[in-house]
Amino acid sequence: MLVLYTIIAAIIAYLIGSIPFAIITSRLFKLQDPRQFGSGNPGATNVLRSGHKIAAALTLFGDAFKGWIAVYLAQQYFPHHTTSIAIVAVAVFLGHLYSVFLSFKGGKGVATAIGVLLACDPMLAIILIIIWLLVFLLFRYSSLAALIAALNAPFLYLILSLQDYRFDGSLFVAILLISILLIYRHKANITKLLTGKEAKFSKKASRKKRH
Repeated sequence: MLVLYTIIAAIIAYLIGSIPFAIITSRLFKLQDPRQFGSGNPGATNVLRSGHKIAAALTLFGDAFKGWIAVYLAQQYFPHHTTSIAIVAVAVFLGHLYSVFLSFKGGKGVATAIGVLLACDPMLAIILIIIWLLVFLLFRYSSLAALIAALNAPFLYLILSLQDYRFDGSLFVAILLISILLIYRHKANITKLLTGKEAKFSKKASRKKRH
């Protein structure tokens, strides 16, 4: 029965992850579809390029919250089965990347990944948020900040969990998979970063591009 319940939980988590908050908030505030300007990514950073901070904040919160709530509910229903929790964590992340409501397309998963980690390992999530902020503030590349955070996530989990003897193999695999998927979703950005074609974050530039 555990396998069946885990499959059901994973499907529900995927559907939760599929909720496209960037599209919902943009329509709510009558903004341009975030897939049609800037990076074309339906995520909080691109919504911010519209110049609407409240819409961007709501998108960020929504994308993070859906990652957190899916894992939190799994922790309540499977308190002693970390493998089931890890599967749910990956499922909700996949929902954001390949949303059933967006023809199996979606965002790059940074906020949702943070939401997942806030439920799984709050300290790790806080450290990664700090890393993201520092890199972003220094270089003004959202993609670079996300990539560096993703690259560090599995190693930081190992360091933190081994220090206080709370290492969990299932959770480590989930974090590793999420990191790999997040990096894969940024493959176009990696090419642009390497060739110097990646655009730095600029609300003014994106506004001009829209008109």
